[in-house]
Order: sequence, then structure tokens, then C-alpha cells
Amino acid sequence: MGFDSIWHWLILLVVVLLIFGTKKIRNLGPDLGAAIRDFKKGLSGDDEAKQKEEEAARKAAEQLRADPPAAANSSTQSQRDSSETK
Repeated sequence: MGFDSIWHWLILLVVVLLIFGTKKIRNLGPDLGAAIRDFKKGLSGDDEAKQKEEEAARKAAEQLRADPPAAANSSTQSQRDSSETK
């Protein structure tokens, strides 16, 4: 009672065409392709955001190496104040 006969498949095809219509079935392929493409793009979008964050962190680290903060090179403000009052 399975679908071994060609007649079973033809009847099933006719029923599907009657339910959905040819226009919806014709648009099924491109719609499915666009959905898969958007899904893949969404997955790679997370990777792109991580890459942008890593690039920003790398630039900030390079900036700190090139221009270290002034407080690291000189004494702290409290040390300078205490030496001036003596």
C-alpha cells in the first residue's frame, strides 16, 4: 500500500497542485533559496561583528603603545603636591 506505483505519485502531484496552486509552487524555489542565503548571512554576521570588535581593540592597543598615558611617565599628582609643599 506504499507509493510504489506511478499513479500514486501522479495523484499526489495533482492534489498538491490543487491545494497550493502553480503560482505558489513556482515561487517556492526562489523563496527557499533566499531564506537559506539570509540564514547563512545571519550566521556570518556574528563573525563580522566579532572581527570589528577585535579590530577596534587592536587599534586601541596600538594607540596605547604609540602614545602611553602621561600619568605612567611622570609621578602621580599626589606625589607632586606633597613634594611642592615641603
